[in-house]
Amino acid sequence: MELQGRVAMVTGGGRGIGASIADALAARGAAVAVCDVDAGAAGKSAAAVAGRHGVRAFGVAADISDGAAVRSAVSAVMDEFGPVDVLVNNAAVDVVKSFVDSTEEEWDRIISVNLRGTITVTRAVLDGMIARGGGKIIHIASDAGRVGSSGEVVYSATKGGVIAFGKALAREVARHGVTVNTVCPGPTDTALLGQVADYSRKMYDATIRAIPLRRSAEPAEIAGVVAFLATDAAAYMTGQTLSVSGGLTML
Repeated sequence: MELQGRVAMVTGGGRGIGASIADALAARGAAVAVCDVDAGAAGKSAAAVAGRHGVRAFGVAADISDGAAVRSAVSAVMDEFGPVDVLVNNAAVDVVKSFVDSTEEEWDRIISVNLRGTITVTRAVLDGMIARGGGKIIHIASDAGRVGSSGEVVYSATKGGVIAFGKALAREVARHGVTVNTVCPGPTDTALLGQVADYSRKMYDATIRAIPLRRSAEPAEIAGVVAFLATDAAAYMTGQTLSVSGGLTML
């Protein structure tokens, strides 16, 4: 139980990759705060991991694009469990369409959740980690942020920003014992991948054929890498960007 006695907070933990990350951290003994814009999904995910692994789990609702909501959520987690030792910034949104067909309102929402939201949640827990002399921050970006993705231009920009934010922050906080790493999933069996298939079945099929492992990832396969980064086995890793893409990108 590598994470026993530690408190983890997972944003976007109500479904998909986030729910699998919450489960993987709970399986290693962490108390898990599941944060999601959907209060019902957060509570359901928290109840599932508590029942499955016998750990403390807590669901909390917050739209991470709202700074006041983020600070309230972090305060609620601290009241319930104590300080956050492991933060996983997983929450994200996307609208899959050609850039020239996208709207400013869509850009604003994608940027405010994916990039600003990640920054806001990180800032809300960082002072405590620095004061305690340690902590793990793990961002979920995307290979779209490393190589670009058709139909996801602004999304790709935000995920590239998350990667850069993680690297720069890692340099600043390493002296305080806080590590910051970024996981970049490739095509993963989630609702977002379904959006890609709806946008262009031809593009979806071509992408799957291009993956050396010849399939999309399961959310649990992303979660396993995140869980490793949360443990002391990854204590000497910081500022790193890990692609989990079945070999689709090899940079």
